[in-house]
Amino acid sequence: MKIRLGMVGGGTGAFIGEVHRIAARLDNRYELVAGAFSSDSERARQSAASLGIAPERAYDDFSEMAEKEGAREDGIDVVAIVTPNHLHHAPAKCFLEAGIHVICDKPLSASLADALDLKRLVEETGLLFAVTYNYSGYPMVRQAREMIRNGDLGTLRVVQVEYPQEWLSTDLESTGQKQAAWRTDPAQAGAGGSLGDIGTHAFHLTEFITGLEVNSLLADLSAFVPGRLLDDNAQIMLRFANGARGSLWASQVAVGHENGLRIRVYGDQASLEWFQEQPNQLKFCRLGEPPQYIARGGNTAGDAANAVTRIPSGHPEGFLEAFANLYRDFADQVEAFPARNAMNDSELLVPTVSQGVKGVLFVEKAVASSESGGIWLSMDS
Repeated sequence: MKIRLGMVGGGTGAFIGEVHRIAARLDNRYELVAGAFSSDSERARQSAASLGIAPERAYDDFSEMAEKEGAREDGIDVVAIVTPNHLHHAPAKCFLEAGIHVICDKPLSASLADALDLKRLVEETGLLFAVTYNYSGYPMVRQAREMIRNGDLGTLRVVQVEYPQEWLSTDLESTGQKQAAWRTDPAQAGAGGSLGDIGTHAFHLTEFITGLEVNSLLADLSAFVPGRLLDDNAQIMLRFANGARGSLWASQVAVGHENGLRIRVYGDQASLEWFQEQPNQLKFCRLGEPPQYIARGGNTAGDAANAVTRIPSGHPEGFLEAFANLYRDFADQVEAFPARNAMNDSELLVPTVSQGVKGVLFVEKAVASSESGGIWLSMDS
């Protein structure tokens, strides 16, 4: 039997909603059966009809949806929340209280207080909660993680991660472009602009691949476009618990870049580099030796990468497949629930509410550091 899926947000024309639906369909593990797809009731019902949702399960309001689906014998097992940042907390809370597992788009919430509240609810209910830091689903990202855990790089010393884009290099939000408008509005996006939108991806990827925890940071945030209320460029220095050092750059005013997420990790024996726009290769260099290029699906890829490789090498896999890998891993968790000992290592790689809290904490600490003139701040909450 397929997992019954509901969705909040993601109506017709919404980019991320369709991404979640494709990811859920790719392995045929979920069936979308209910939704509150928009705060506009007419658009919500039109979206539901276009997606084949029965009229009685097309809701105008997420709280009504949580109540009614929680009471149905055939109610949803999981809800995907794909709204703007400020509308993550309230629906997630409703569905957790209704006994329904949650998949939430990143960042977890627009404030640390809301993030901590969701973490408390997850701990109280024992329900499953995933945050879609989707880059953790790429095969070569999991390859890099596995190699570091195997000691292939030796002791880690330096981490450099960057995520440059150009799409907000002009005052796009003033034109009425919806995606730009909410991402640059503090009331909807929270305290961070580029920091919350893409900087949290870079931060999560750093800790996910390296296994290191950032224990302090120093940030310099800028809003280069006149009149913009949130940062569009973030330059951050990182200190890790093991003594390693790092830097993180996130920018949406970097002309010439589309989605240039890149991470470099340097140990005392070797280094590795992964670039999101060429996701099927991982560059690996041993000290004093020529670079090696590990290919997804190739004979040098390890178990972690092979577990999420879908097609033979030479055929590109990317964003949608990585997103689907998270949905597949979460499906395994749902089907094993509550017997968690049935979960394998791959399933445990799905970002949890705890990683979601850490991402929101990162945003708030970086903003505080920058507003204080660029001072080192501990990542203790």
